[in-house]
Amino acid sequence: MQDAPSTGTYANKPRLAELSLALGGFGIGTTEFVIMGLMNPIADNLAVSVPDVGYAISSYALGVVVGAPLIASLGARIPRRALLIALMLIFAIGNLASALAPGFWSFVGLRFLAGLPHGAYFGVAALVAAGAVPLDERARAVGRVMMGLTIAILLGAPLGTWFGTQFGWRVAFAAVGGIALLTALMIRCFVPPQPRDPDASPVRELTALIKQRVLFTLGVACIGFGGMFAIFSYVMPTLVKQAGMSEALAPLVLVIFGIGTIIGTLAGARLADRNLVRAIPRILLWCALVQGLFYLAANHILTGLVFVCLTGTSMALGPALQTRLMDVAEDAQTMAASLNHAAFNMANALGAWLAGVAIKLGFTWSITGLVGTLLALCGLAIFTIGLWLERPTTTCSHPD
Repeated sequence: MQDAPSTGTYANKPRLAELSLALGGFGIGTTEFVIMGLMNPIADNLAVSVPDVGYAISSYALGVVVGAPLIASLGARIPRRALLIALMLIFAIGNLASALAPGFWSFVGLRFLAGLPHGAYFGVAALVAAGAVPLDERARAVGRVMMGLTIAILLGAPLGTWFGTQFGWRVAFAAVGGIALLTALMIRCFVPPQPRDPDASPVRELTALIKQRVLFTLGVACIGFGGMFAIFSYVMPTLVKQAGMSEALAPLVLVIFGIGTIIGTLAGARLADRNLVRAIPRILLWCALVQGLFYLAANHILTGLVFVCLTGTSMALGPALQTRLMDVAEDAQTMAASLNHAAFNMANALGAWLAGVAIKLGFTWSITGLVGTLLALCGLAIFTIGLWLERPTTTCSHPD
């Protein structure tokens, strides 16, 4: 039984509405991942070292973490469709300005601006998508919107990297800006308006930060999702140095991982619609299993690639947790849903950091898989404790 009803306005053309929202996710995913393939040309053009470009990546992530709660609270009284359009326009400005950045530090600052709408966009888009379909189809609607992000991993980032290397890195960011503008137009045309909540306020949205079930769900996102990033952050040196794979196969690895994320997103959404409370622990157990087996599989190229794909299916946790937050946030849904993607970025940072520590301690590269298993099991423990605390205290009486 779900806690929160679907209260939105059904879309006349729900697939076009979802496509519009997913396109924004595609642009966000592309700009987030494409920079990793353009670090060398960016460094050469802006006269800095390649590691310095990492500041721009961190700046974007910081923008996500700061922007999610800030925009969710300040935009509480704005109708959701209008808020989505505004977020895409800010995102477009951030990326178009990044393409025109005159120097390195201005580029870093503009990446922060581009990151601000990230979490809030995905959160509000998920709420709008869920509100535009019947109650028992919410998670699948959220999953279809999140497909934009997974397709960006599969196609957007590789294509952006190719265009950036062929025609200059600035072209890649300008293209993302164009995608953002197109998204804003499509949202205006195809996403149904949802009435403004007259009782909404920044203070009410901030109550999400003190709701026990919201905090436990975000804890699962921060910890349990970290394993996928632990493996993905070091997947290339793992396969090259441990399995003996050629570096020329790097694009293939990204494609295989992207296919896994698409499968995971679709499967996770379907499981969540069937039984959300059961789906989350089952997905976490799946993550723990496949990520742990990556530790052994990474000794050989073929098995390593298979488990790269299976690791990508960990993305199944995304729509499940997003839907769970909509159920437990009560009247602070915008804040809770937006914080989910800030939590994913924290999972990214945590997973990559712990995996790096383990590698520096002298373990084999594939130790990242065992780090992933540990994080998934910790996420399962957090979810289990959260459910246990939700149970009402009852006094049993027995007839004589």
